[in-house]
Amino acid sequence: MGVLEKVNVRGRTAAEPVPVLPLDTILRGDCIAAMKALPPKSIDLIFADPPYNLQLGGDLNRPDGSHVDAVTDEWDKFDSLAAYDKFTREWLAEARRILKDDGSIWVIGSYHNIFKVGSAIQDLGFWILNDIIWRKANPMPNFKGTRFTNAHETLIWAAKGEKARYTFNYRSMKTLNDELQMRSDWEFPICGGQERLKKDGYKVHPTQKPEALLYRILLASTKKGDVVLDPFFGTGTTGAVAKRLGRRWIGIDREGVYVEAAQARIDAALPLDESALTTMQAPKAAPRVAFGQLVENGYLAPGTVLTDSKRRHRAVVGADGSLKCGDAAGSIHKLGATLQNAPSCNGWSYWHFEDEGALKPIDALRQTWLLATQP
Repeated sequence: MGVLEKVNVRGRTAAEPVPVLPLDTILRGDCIAAMKALPPKSIDLIFADPPYNLQLGGDLNRPDGSHVDAVTDEWDKFDSLAAYDKFTREWLAEARRILKDDGSIWVIGSYHNIFKVGSAIQDLGFWILNDIIWRKANPMPNFKGTRFTNAHETLIWAAKGEKARYTFNYRSMKTLNDELQMRSDWEFPICGGQERLKKDGYKVHPTQKPEALLYRILLASTKKGDVVLDPFFGTGTTGAVAKRLGRRWIGIDREGVYVEAAQARIDAALPLDESALTTMQAPKAAPRVAFGQLVENGYLAPGTVLTDSKRRHRAVVGADGSLKCGDAAGSIHKLGATLQNAPSCNGWSYWHFEDEGALKPIDALRQTWLLATQP
């Protein structure tokens, strides 16, 4: 993978030993060398989107003859599967060294590499907690018609050991999903629209991940102020979401064009301002919408004040989709019922938001979501 370049990013070089954590900084260079310079047991969470080693043979074209912008970059090419295995084990070993005992790691991949990654994770002593299926709402078709459409990617979530006391914000995940346990199959559209970074009309990075995906990961497995490391930083999705959610971050990437794009993106991100999380939506299998999805995708920002129609109660929207009113807190339905001393409540019609001086039920936002996501 090459040696670490001595390139300053905000005054820091990734080639030099780091006596203290370079928080909120991008280190440009080889990820293994950069991690070796970090102190042991210093990172709360690692999110890794490593090269997939796609092994594409030749150009990929659509039926109309147009070219598909696929992953053909040098950073995704390895001389052999053995070389990829060696690289995988080396960066995972450093990841384990710098991860706190109560920290955890997420690794995302496709069928090309995720089984090899999973084997290395277990061989190095990590304890797998979940495999998460990211089901793409709008996957790229299989243009040749020779296989099933690749409509998902797999994430492995692992702790350092079987008895590790890792962070899992169960209540936040349940609230985000309208009081149902969050499942291990997640549906998000692939990155597109205004969120997709482009330069001169072309994608800056071929595999940019949607911010909503990182939002859920960080909300689930970190606390405010935790340090999140992304050793394959790309265009900085992890850093942008971490900044918004009040987490500290460190990014590593060797490609200058990615570093520049990521830095500009993160500089523009506002803490707890979720407006930039709106993504290009695609049809969903069912019309059910969780209130947390509206928060997750930027339809309501954390900190927004909701009221009932007569403005008797004021509740603040949390980052996980919960509401808080004084000492009481819960989902839109649970808190509405509590405040009315009622056995149940339809939070969609009970809670209202202010729009240009007028109160509107949050169900209006749900309908907007449905219009955007249904055929």
